[in-house]
Amino acid sequence: MRLDKFLKVSRIIKRRTLSKEISESSRVKVNGKIAKPSTQLKIGDEIEIEFGRSILSVRVKELKDHVLKDDSSMLYEIIDEKKKEEVYTD
Repeated sequence: MRLDKFLKVSRIIKRRTLSKEISESSRVKVNGKIAKPSTQLKIGDEIEIEFGRSILSVRVKELKDHVLKDDSSMLYEIIDEKKKEEVYTD
């Protein structure tokens, strides 16, 4: 399954166009490498997404083309969610 579609189906990102834009701007990594929207995912892949001031890391548990809203969180498990530390220079 494509990265942009997985992010939308899993409801990590609400719209596919937005997930595509975020991926194109080098803010998503799959298994430690910057990923494009067309990157093919497999079960066990680790995705790291940069949202403004936070970074969300998840592991892919299932790949499905369509799930109900209540079941969407079953597609992944959250590994880590942390705030980006801002660096100030004097």
